[in-house]
Amino acid sequence: MAGNISTPMLVEVPTPQVIALSELFENSEFPSIEIDQALVYSLPLVNRFRRIIVREGVLLRSGNRWGEFAPFWDYGPHESKRWLWSAVNALTEELPAPVRGSVPVNVTVPVVSSTRAGQIVEQSGGCRTAKVKVADRGTELADDVERVKAVRAALENQFGGDYRIRVDANGAWNLAEAKTAIAALDEAAGGLEYVEQPCKSAEDLLELRAATSVPLAVDELIRRSPDPLSDLPAGCADVMVVKIQPLGGVSSVIDLAKKANERGMDVVVSSAVDSAVGIGLGVRAAAAMAQLPHACGLATSQLLKSDVSRQPWQVRDGELKVQEVEINTDLIGTPDNDDRHDLVKRWGQRMRDVAEVASR
Repeated sequence: MAGNISTPMLVEVPTPQVIALSELFENSEFPSIEIDQALVYSLPLVNRFRRIIVREGVLLRSGNRWGEFAPFWDYGPHESKRWLWSAVNALTEELPAPVRGSVPVNVTVPVVSSTRAGQIVEQSGGCRTAKVKVADRGTELADDVERVKAVRAALENQFGGDYRIRVDANGAWNLAEAKTAIAALDEAAGGLEYVEQPCKSAEDLLELRAATSVPLAVDELIRRSPDPLSDLPAGCADVMVVKIQPLGGVSSVIDLAKKANERGMDVVVSSAVDSAVGIGLGVRAAAAMAQLPHACGLATSQLLKSDVSRQPWQVRDGELKVQEVEINTDLIGTPDNDDRHDLVKRWGQRMRDVAEVASR
């Protein structure tokens, strides 16, 4: 990935290219949409996260509605199709009515030092739930244990015993590693809320589920599946983590959540490190759900050095309020240098690649 990784960018796509983007939808499985504006963003992260240090994507506007298309770079055109459906649905579907005015959120702690982990919790805006990234490439279990202990200490300092800790391994462990790591991390946390995607395969999750009392959650296993619930064996997980973009949009996520609840699984609405636009869609989905037993993973704006909205998402007392997102037009620039031109070119090609797949 090229480009300036230290300077935030929000770049206006020139009108001829916007017209060309609209034409992409005319010959594909997507509905015809008139795109009025397209912006490409590049936002540096505070700390390395998911092995990236900058988040990029496209914002599409039709009328007064905004959608977001921001698949990670390890997603090919076929896998990215649902991400584009999410943007399309944001532009064409009415958002569901909220049943609550705010949603509880967790603070996300990347793979950082124990000292930094404690600071992130302290500066989270009152989050009583912490999600700690573990099992990163090149790190040891002992590092993860110390990070979780630091998070626990910071939470206890603020809230006494009224807190929760969850960890996310992103499918990095094999079965034997998962059993050892979960036992150690559960002890370090004083009891884990759940472990997110400890192993890659459903078969390993089924065996692990029988071997531990710590609840298990699935994320990648459904996020990258063509048919999430059909490919998920009964009993392999207690919690389903759902993200708006990878699963095709707000209505798709709410429908999937209802089906997961019917199968006895709790649902956590989370973010794919979205911009403020994507976070807004996630908050609206979570606010519309009848059941919300866990804090949502939607406070990921804290991972970004800057964002695209005029009014940033701010966590207060551990919650995000439902609010409209207004793009900060003061940040918008034109593709008048190599970095901006390259950013627009790369993301225009990504959209063309996905549309080509969708036309087959």
